[in-house]
Amino acid sequence: MWDRPFGTARKNGPWGIPSMLPLEIGTPNNGGAVVTASGLIFIAAATDDLIRAIDIETGKTVWSDVLPAGGQANPMIYEQNGREYLVIMAGGHHFMETPEGDYVIAYALPEGRA
Repeated sequence: MWDRPFGTARKNGPWGIPSMLPLEIGTPNNGGAVVTASGLIFIAAATDDLIRAIDIETGKTVWSDVLPAGGQANPMIYEQNGREYLVIMAGGHHFMETPEGDYVIAYALPEGRA
C-alpha cells in the first residue's frame, strides 16, 4: 500500500551530536506496533524516542509525541468505560542507544477514534 522511511534525524548527527531535525531519514528500530479498528498504527520503535500514530491507508503520521526514554516496546490499546487508551512502556535499549528509563505512559484517544 505504501512505503516510507521510519524514524527521524532528531537524535542523529555528525560526531554523535543530535541534529534535532525532523527529517524522515529512516533509523534502526526495535519493537512492534498495534493497529486499531479505525486504521491507526501506533509505533515507537525508532531511535528518535517518538511514539507515532500512522494512518494505515496513507502511511502519513497523524500524531506523535516525545517519550522520556526509548520506546523499544509494543504499545497496547485498551478500553475502559467506552474510552480507549494507548499505553507504552518506555524503557530504552542499550543496544539501540536510546535513553534508558522506567516509564509507563498512557494516552487517552479522542472519543470515537480508535
